[in-house]
Amino acid sequence: MVTGVLALVLGILCSLGSLAFHFPEYFTTPQLRRSYDVALIRQLMLIAMVVAGGLSLVNMLFNRQRWLSATAFGLVLITALAGGHKVPVNDFADGTPYIGLDWMILDLLGSALIFIFIEKLFALRKSQPVFRPEWQTDLVHFGVNHLLIGFMLLVTNLLVHRLFGWASVDGVRGWVAALPFAVALPLIILAADLVQYWTHRAYHEVPWLWRLHAVHHSAKHMDWLAGSRQHLLEILITRTLVLAPIYTLGFSKEVIDAYIVVVGFQAVFNHANVSVRLGPLRYVVVSPNFHHWHHSQDQEALDRNYAAHYAFLDHMFGTAVRSDKMWPEHYGVLGDYVPNGFIKQFKFPFVWKG
Repeated sequence: MVTGVLALVLGILCSLGSLAFHFPEYFTTPQLRRSYDVALIRQLMLIAMVVAGGLSLVNMLFNRQRWLSATAFGLVLITALAGGHKVPVNDFADGTPYIGLDWMILDLLGSALIFIFIEKLFALRKSQPVFRPEWQTDLVHFGVNHLLIGFMLLVTNLLVHRLFGWASVDGVRGWVAALPFAVALPLIILAADLVQYWTHRAYHEVPWLWRLHAVHHSAKHMDWLAGSRQHLLEILITRTLVLAPIYTLGFSKEVIDAYIVVVGFQAVFNHANVSVRLGPLRYVVVSPNFHHWHHSQDQEALDRNYAAHYAFLDHMFGTAVRSDKMWPEHYGVLGDYVPNGFIKQFKFPFVWKG
């Protein structure tokens, strides 16, 4: 099963990569195009095709997971017939509508390689498999959220400018933009996390917002992929509100880029199946231990630990978990009333009678 799923995932990524090579104006992210080493990407794609084809062929020869392996082999064959890693990239129009196939491929490969390794090295629940229950649902959430990155960036940027453009003050923006990097980075994280804290708290305390956020909390197992389970409307609302202070205060591009790296890492790491505690720093920085409690069904953890980066915000506002136990026992929504499956979870906030 492991080799079959690995071959299938690589086969899917290779076929999507070929599609991106054929139609880069529609399937690649403009911000990433400028940073590509195309020769390296072609080599990686060739290696992935060989590995996927080899694993699936061996499985079929030994009569293991035949349908899974046959599907993976078929995808590799179609990719090869479509030009594979040798598809030429000619001049193309810029500024076209796009979906982020390339961003999804790179982030999935990078996140899986890094965090699966970390989870195996520092596993909290050692018996939890990589392909734990409901991983398919979270993988679909991961894919959809990444593919729609262009649409979400367009909408959030429009909303931020329309709703918060009035709050921009040139003098303040100039002062903030001139701050040293070492000062600006923790400041941008604090500004974003203050908004995120109260937004997150509202998702728990306002019933119609909880309908959206319950989807995220419905994951019953914590790992690097679990954080991807989010309703699209929640993503749009949260990103718009969190980007507001970043835009209005005028942080420099270098600081914003560093913040994106920090928030991207913490969003995955804090959901990961890893046993990491930070000693006294746990009162300052959000860690997997801190955020796992937020996802717990344990009574003492309900509606607690809202911060995404700075744990001291919860201690300051009186919402930090206090428990004698080291780790929570059960994850998910109390009552387990959120259905499984991406489509059902997308419809859930609009049809739930609770």
